Parts: sequence; structure tokens; C-alpha cells
Amino acid sequence: MALLLRLFGVLTLATVLAGAAPIQRPSVARFDWFEYRGDDHQPEPAAGEYSNPVLQGFYPDPSIVRVGLDYYLVNSSFGWFPAIPVWQSRDLVNWTQIGNAIDRPSQLHFGKLNVSNQGVYAPAISWHDGRFYIVNTCVGCGDNFVITATNPAGPWSDPVFLPALSGAIDPSLFFDEDGSAWLVNNGPPPEKPRYDGHRAIWLQEFDPKTLKTFGPRRVLVDGGVHPKQNPVWIEGPHLFKRGRFYYLIAAEGGTAENHSEVVFRSDLVTGPYSPLAANPILTQRDLPKNRRSPITSTGHADFVETPEGEWWALFLGVRPYDFAGNFNTGRETFLMPVKWKDGWPRVTVRSQLVPWTAKRPSLPPRPKPAIRTSGAFSVRDDFNAPTLPLYWMMMRNPAGKWWRISRGSLELDARPVRLGDMGNPSLLARRQQHVNATMTTRLSFDPNDDGSEAGMVALQNDDFWYFLALGRKDGKRVIRLRRRAGESDPAAGTILASAPIGANLPIELRISAHGPSYDFDWSTDGRRWHSLLNDADGTVLSTKRAGGFVGAMIGLYAHGGNQESR
Repeated sequence: MALLLRLFGVLTLATVLAGAAPIQRPSVARFDWFEYRGDDHQPEPAAGEYSNPVLQGFYPDPSIVRVGLDYYLVNSSFGWFPAIPVWQSRDLVNWTQIGNAIDRPSQLHFGKLNVSNQGVYAPAISWHDGRFYIVNTCVGCGDNFVITATNPAGPWSDPVFLPALSGAIDPSLFFDEDGSAWLVNNGPPPEKPRYDGHRAIWLQEFDPKTLKTFGPRRVLVDGGVHPKQNPVWIEGPHLFKRGRFYYLIAAEGGTAENHSEVVFRSDLVTGPYSPLAANPILTQRDLPKNRRSPITSTGHADFVETPEGEWWALFLGVRPYDFAGNFNTGRETFLMPVKWKDGWPRVTVRSQLVPWTAKRPSLPPRPKPAIRTSGAFSVRDDFNAPTLPLYWMMMRNPAGKWWRISRGSLELDARPVRLGDMGNPSLLARRQQHVNATMTTRLSFDPNDDGSEAGMVALQNDDFWYFLALGRKDGKRVIRLRRRAGESDPAAGTILASAPIGANLPIELRISAHGPSYDFDWSTDGRRWHSLLNDADGTVLSTKRAGGFVGAMIGLYAHGGNQESR
């Protein structure tokens, strides 16, 4: 060992004498803690009630299955890793994340996918004969696949791809009473599409042992409920059976304000399926746009039956903060009862509001989870555990080990990969779950050069973000705010404000969201706060403006080298 050390010293000296720059270790950003606080001042549920949404923040496309007394739910996560959060509940109201179905880089490779509109779409979870199944689409990274597990918390298997579903999305698995299994999915129509958004719902049998589809593929629905009206984006299908009928539910109308849920039924699993005349069975598109505290864009539902025979729908919706329909919290998971009449289900009737509070399911109530997902709450991460909580994610697959928990802090290496590179920057983030939220952290960072920065970001994707950064200018420490508001902006963002901060001390950073505006502050002692910029344009982080299907993420980020400093 001594010989190797001496040899390393000789090689380093030789490198310097030869005129080459010595290898420089990246600067390391140390975050001592991170605190999230949110309160949207929503109505508090009374005794025997629950509040919507049950999963706040970017948790879209819910799919649910009941096994015994337990309910398991999964959501889309697109290009963020780890992917496909898995939840458990006993009362449909209080949910605890128990795993991520895609938690190994070897399972799927996201490459340079756009994290907000590529990656994993609309996972569907099911259970049969002691085995859990998730079927899913990875847009841009392999198409449709199935993974399995005996424990829903994981580990989940590597994906088995389904080549017969090429060009399809939103597969869902249904097990019939005779043990047969069927895959239903959205796909191109059997003929050339007649219009933009013309899609079809297909069915094919599935072998749960070999994990392969077989037999003919059948079209169950071509276009939607009223084909002559050119309905768009029939998608997110689920099959189930109640009594003698098979029911097919699906989203229709696109994912914006015209979103809805529709239903069809048949005497046979293979069809033909007839629509309910009074479709849609869930929507908010028939309500005034200027209503107070709206919930909009509801659809993409899945149903579950309780042991007591109640039926409930989990579905996505959004909470805009202005009449233009801007929202930063993403598509969230809501809960409502399913009412049956004349053999047909309904979730809302015409002009019925999705409620902020409602009567709870007739299930034994459970204590609120340690990490809340609904209402006003705060969460503090002190980084004392050997691993991060399950809700922390990164952009795309990890490229090496650039983060660690050490001595009660989260450490990030300030690497050259930056936001906008469509890569895997040194960024770990969690969802913004409230319209009104405050996020705070304490950072120690001594940048190697004027091109290295570390701090806190609020972002939608690589092209739309704010970065509250600690860095250097002319060798002196500064705090600055960068913003990127589209592809036409500089890749490093535009500096909106900056201030000198003096001594090399830990610094606290704070981002406060107030619907359409954000405040960015800093402090050297956690008591006296200095405003760097107030009332910054929060619509930069809205899904409407930034595009895609996710919500705003709040992250801890470090970057080193080639960062523009002016």
C-alpha cells in the first residue's frame, strides 16, 4: 500500500511537471436537512369524513386492487426514478407508500427522455393466485411490459415486454372467474385514423404463467362513446365484472378540462360492448369555469369494491389556482363513491362538484400515516437514516453514485451534468403537494470555481425551472436566482437576482409558493431572512405552460464546471 501511495504521488507530480492540470475532485454540497410545509386552507373534514385529494401532488393515473383487507395503489411517474410508487391502505383514505416498482436502473433505461411526457405511463396493478402484476407502458424506452412480485413492496421483477401491443399504451390486466386473463389497452384504430386523437380499445388474452399474450386481438371500442362525433383519446381502460355483466371503463376527451370517464358493458368479456346512454359517468367539464376553488380535468378512474359491497372510484383531477387553468401541483388522486342504478355505475351526475370533503368509506378508520398525503401537513427530512425516504426521486436513471448520506447530511457531488442536458444531474427532488407551500434547507458548500453552484430548485422539466443557488463570482461567494422559462432561454438559465453573502458559513435557503407566485429567500442564521426575489412568476412551473403530465418538483441540486456565471 505504501508503495502504491508513493507511486500515485510520483504520477501526480509528473502530471503537474508535464503541464497538465491535476485531477480536481468535484465540490461537495452538504444539505443538513430539508423541511416541507404546506397548507391550502381547505375545509377540514368532520368526524366520519375524508378530504380530497387523498394523494396530493403529482400522483396521476391511479390504479387500485384489493387483496383481503388491504388496498394497493400505483401511479404514473414518467421519467423520474425510482418509478411507479406503490401505496397501501386499509380505509381508502390514509395511504402509506411502501415501495417503488421500478427501483433498479437495470429494469428500465430512461436515457435522455423528457421527464414530463415520456417514461412510465398509467401503470395498472392486479393480483391473482398469490401474485401481483403491474402492466405498463414505457414511452420511449421499450413500449409495453409486465412486472410481477409476491410482495407489493417489492422487489418487482425485471420487465417482460409485450410485442403484440406495439404502438399501444395504458394496458390493464383482468382476471376472469374461470382463471382466464385478459389484457385491455389503448391502441391505434383498426383503420387509418379519421382525425387527431382517434384511438381504439383492444383486447387480447394473456398467459399469467409465461407472461405472454396469445390469440386474436379484438377491438372493443373504436373512437369512443359516440364515434360520429369524433371523440378523442379513449384511453386508460379497465375491465371488471359485476353480476352477469362485464364492464369496461375508460377515460375520454383528453387530459385537460374536457377529461371524463365513460362506461360500456357486455354479456361476454370479448364483447360486443354497449355504452351507457347517459355517459360520461365522471366529469367536471359541464361546470362554470369561473367557479370558486375548482377541481377540474377529472377522469382516468379505477374502481374497487370493499368487503361490505361498497364501490369506490380513484381518479385523477387537478386544482388550478386561476381561471386560466394553471396548476403547479400536477394531476392528483381523488376519491368518490360509485353509485349503481339499473346495472350501471355513476361517480358524478350532471353539474355535480367533486367534493373537498365527503363521508368516509364504511371501513374501520385508520390512524393518519406518519407521512401525510392530504390536507395541511409538514415533513422534515434530517437525513439520519441510511437511505432516503421513498418519495425522493431523480431525473432519469442514476449515472453513477453521486449522492450519499454521511454524518447526518445529504451530500451531492457538483458534477458537470446540469439541468437542460436531458441527463442525470446531481438533483434529488420531492413533489410540491400544496398550492401554498414553503420549502427550506440548510446548505454547506465551498465551490471550487466560479462555475460551481449548489442549492434548491423548483422545476417542471429541463426547460422550466428556478434555481436558488450558492456560488462564486470573481472568487467571492454569492447567492443568485436563475430561471429558465423555455427552450429559447439559455441552458444555464437567466440570472434574475444576486447578492454577496460574505463568510463561508452554512446558509439556509427558502422557496415559498403562493399559487401563481414564488418567493426566494436566504439566511445565515435561520432567523433573519433576506429576500432575493419576491413574487416571481409561478406560471413558469405550471403544467399548462411547461407542458407534459407532471407537477412541480422541489429539489436539492449541485452543479460543477462549465456553468455560465454571468
